[in-house]
Amino acid sequence: MPHPQIIEVGEGVGLATYTWGDPDAPVVVIVHGFASNTRDNWVLTGWVRMLEHAGLRVLGIDLRGHGESEKPHDPEGYNVRTLAADVEQVLDTYLVDEAVYLGYSLGARVGWQVLRDLQDRIPRGVLGGVPDGIPLERLDLDQVQRLIDDGTPVTDPVTLDYIELTERAPANHLPAPLALAQRMRAPRTLHPAPPPPPSQPVLSATGSPDAVIEESRRLVDACRQGTFFEIPGRHHFNAPGSKAFREAGLAFLQG
Repeated sequence: MPHPQIIEVGEGVGLATYTWGDPDAPVVVIVHGFASNTRDNWVLTGWVRMLEHAGLRVLGIDLRGHGESEKPHDPEGYNVRTLAADVEQVLDTYLVDEAVYLGYSLGARVGWQVLRDLQDRIPRGVLGGVPDGIPLERLDLDQVQRLIDDGTPVTDPVTLDYIELTERAPANHLPAPLALAQRMRAPRTLHPAPPPPPSQPVLSATGSPDAVIEESRRLVDACRQGTFFEIPGRHHFNAPGSKAFREAGLAFLQG
């Protein structure tokens, strides 16, 4: 894992970025899921090795509030359009005119916006584990807040999964993902992005037992050039490690 290059975005937030591969090769930008990071989502699961071996330059981003990036506690800093603008600024800083996009969960939700906002720079994208409903709907925000405030144990099993995911990375700090979840759950962000959907080719991939699979199908059905891939036997938290997902994703990104 290379040392991160810190890029200042937006209102002065430092983002950790990582690169692999030939600087002159075609670029794929990779964005992780909620409470995860580039290392856990993409390096340890074999994606980076595969993408680099396929001749791509890989540009990884730890979203604000995650990994080695700065972690604001103000929910207003986590608007989907702000997160998408962060990706654009990273591309600008690295002087990348065009890149394909790979995102999972939160990274896929951000990718939906990136594909819409940067149609001339992002020719296609793979969006894994993205629903069309309320973001992080199953996360019990009150229980997380009480855990932070006074240590009250979390009892909701889904919320416990998210807490465990957050605590796997020592650099994570729970108030930051809570702030992000609060912003994503605001009534005005019920959908990944306002219509219309992206016009570019989009592959939506979700695990067969994942609770959001039907929502993912509906989302990609709205895309003019949408394709759905069901990741066999994988739930939301272990789908990125699927060999079938990697192979389908790479084939799609390569066009």
